[in-house]
Amino acid sequence: MPTTPPSDDRAEIDIAAPPEEVWDLVADVTRMGEWSPECYRCEWLDGGTGPRVGGSFKGWNRQGPLRWATTSTVLESERGEVFSFVTKESAAQWAFHLSPTSGGGTHLVETRTDGDKPLLARIFFRIVPGRADRQRDGMQATLGRLKAAAEA
Repeated sequence: MPTTPPSDDRAEIDIAAPPEEVWDLVADVTRMGEWSPECYRCEWLDGGTGPRVGGSFKGWNRQGPLRWATTSTVLESERGEVFSFVTKESAAQWAFHLSPTSGGGTHLVETRTDGDKPLLARIFFRIVPGRADRQRDGMQATLGRLKAAAEA
């Protein structure tokens, strides 16, 4: 089983669907609004139509009355194994690591690793109450929704 690198936040879940099928859901960023309680929409940029290393996408997010957009670049895109990206505005690296389970399902791990946050991101984290807790809770909610979709 591949190891998942250390991270600042981590959530994991077992899903009764093969890794390739789960990866297809995770890596289709245009569907992230179905899974995430914070990111409500994503679209590929520069004519991109799907996950590829170096591809970029824009995401629209909300937390209460706050709304903001981010731009992310795909770092890893290996079907059935890993999908990761870095978000320009926060320097956070998000990753989904998939590994097969003995019953033919998938063990899915989502991680968020902070990079060197730009000034605006540091300010945002300080002035938005409970931001870190909401991110952690949101990761687990995202995985739960992915599980429900994959097993439907």
